[in-house]
Amino acid sequence: MTKELRNIRRQKLANGLTVITEQMQHIRSASIGIWLQTGSRDEDAEWNGISHFLEHMVFKGTKHRSAEEIARQVDSIGGNMDAFTAKECICFTVKVLDEHIPTALDILSDLVLNPTFDAADITRERGVIMEEIKMDEDNPDYLVHEIFTQNFWKDHPLGKPILGTKETVKRFERTPVVEAYGHRFAPGNIIVSAAGNLDHDRFVELVTKAFEHMKPVKNGFHSSAPKIVSRIILRNKKALEQVQLCIGVPAHPIAHEKRHAGYILNTLLGGGMSSRLFQNIRERQGLAYSIYSDLNPYRDTGCMAVYAGTSLASAAKVVQSVVSE
Repeated sequence: MTKELRNIRRQKLANGLTVITEQMQHIRSASIGIWLQTGSRDEDAEWNGISHFLEHMVFKGTKHRSAEEIARQVDSIGGNMDAFTAKECICFTVKVLDEHIPTALDILSDLVLNPTFDAADITRERGVIMEEIKMDEDNPDYLVHEIFTQNFWKDHPLGKPILGTKETVKRFERTPVVEAYGHRFAPGNIIVSAAGNLDHDRFVELVTKAFEHMKPVKNGFHSSAPKIVSRIILRNKKALEQVQLCIGVPAHPIAHEKRHAGYILNTLLGGGMSSRLFQNIRERQGLAYSIYSDLNPYRDTGCMAVYAGTSLASAAKVVQSVVSE
């Protein structure tokens, strides 16, 4: 029996940017990610949602490429580019054949380093995100999780919605957007990662060439850990036929020594079709179609939550069954 060894290497550049690679010679592709170690929890209340807004805006064009040119160049090499914003990070990714790594990194780094933030694009994108907020508010599964999060970490940035609110998004003009970009997109906040058929030293050379001009910026991010206060929140939305439930408790931070036990517990409790919640509440009692648990660990706190959608008549029994598990 042979033991598989992962070839993972980590290197920090002179300006504070971190490069992490995993060489996987048995495949012919590579995935590249540019990760910013800051997200919606690092926003002031009046600018809630600006991290997500920045993620959208960098795709609108750079000093060297229009939005259409970005899309065409990625498609021309068979690449797949994506991005997302979370509570504690913003991420831009691309997956390509290994032979296209230099081109892919050139495009991805151009997005991150050279956005134009055109005023007309900002105005248009505000409208797009307003519609995204409305769409999510019409989704009861999303809405109950958002209500839960806002009250679990009440009055703390970690509890604020990643998309922001209609009130905050209206404030996003070019000047505050450029200022937010300057504070967040700093080398000490950035990790460039890659996994696939690649050479670490060659990849570091490419990253250094793209990012070495960036100067360190002291940003003062990473707010204090939130306080958790027990509470019950009810929201009446008469248009819905079901009751949407979310029940949660504190959990370990992401780097806690007992974090692995938390992942196992989540799997046992509600992580799949064989989990206790699924088997008991759906299969045996027939009280819910959708029921699951999820674990959300962060740098200094975390929560484990159970979601269920059930009828008004069965809601109390579902809560009782969840608590008993």
